[in-house]
Parts: sequence; C-alpha cells; structure tokens
Amino acid sequence: MSAAGAVVRGAGEGEHRSFCGGGLMTFKATSEETGGAFLLFEDRMTGGKVTPLHVHVQEDETFYVLEGELLIHIAGVEHKVGAGGMAMIPRGIPHAFKVASGAARVLTLLVPGTAEAFYRAASEPATAETPVDSNVDFGRVRAAAEQTGGMKLMGPPPFGG
Repeated sequence: MSAAGAVVRGAGEGEHRSFCGGGLMTFKATSEETGGAFLLFEDRMTGGKVTPLHVHVQEDETFYVLEGELLIHIAGVEHKVGAGGMAMIPRGIPHAFKVASGAARVLTLLVPGTAEAFYRAASEPATAETPVDSNVDFGRVRAAAEQTGGMKLMGPPPFGG
C-alpha cells in the first residue's frame, strides 16, 4: 500500500513474478513507487539455481540473505554469504551467484531502479503459491538483457559442477 509517497508492505505482500523458472520474486518497492530511486524485491529460490556471469550497466546490486546460502562470484573471487550476510556489487563489476543451500530467500536491492524493465521482461506474473525450481531459461535471460539494455551477459555461470 502506498500513501503520500510512502510504501509499506507486510510479509508476503507485493507483486509476485516467476523469474524464467528460476525463482519467485516479490516486488516490495518498485521503481515507479520510489521515483526511480531503487527496486527492492524478495527472491525465493531452490538449491542449485545459478545466474550467468553478467554486469549491470546502470545499477549497483545488493543481496541481503534472509535464509540459506549463496555462493557469489564477484570479479573472479567466490564468496559464501549466509543468512544475515550481504554483498554489494557496484555497477560494471562482473558477477554471478549460485544457491549453495537447499533453498534461499534473498532481498535484492538495485540502485537506481532502472533494472526493473529487465526483471519484468524475464519473468511472468505469479502468485505466492507458484512453484519454484532451479531451472533458469538462459535464452530468455539473454533476450530480456538484449531487449532492455541494462545488463550485459559476460558468459555462462562460472561455477564448477
């Protein structure tokens, strides 16, 4: 709910979107609601989900892990980030992540909120009950990145088997 520019949402509230089959995002504050300042979403993912190596051209990206563990590859170095931990990746820095636990729940903050176009192009409307799996449609990720221009894919996920 929004009043006088404020955005307040409770647990489970927000627009739900299924990301290319690889996670259930809940938009907690959209770019429109924040005047373009940022995009904030909660992401529920299953173990093994990976992202391709990529850079955000316009946004700084911050992950705050609520539950589970991520293995985050930043500029060639891997970092384990568990519940209560965070990682901030400035725009232009190559990175990727893998869900290293059985499941994870992560808050993702993108500043400014220009990346919302990519996340919408790479997702479908969903409900809180939409199943989550780890199979990301990388072709759709690439198409959404090319369509919106805010993210550049640098290569496949950099994680070993």
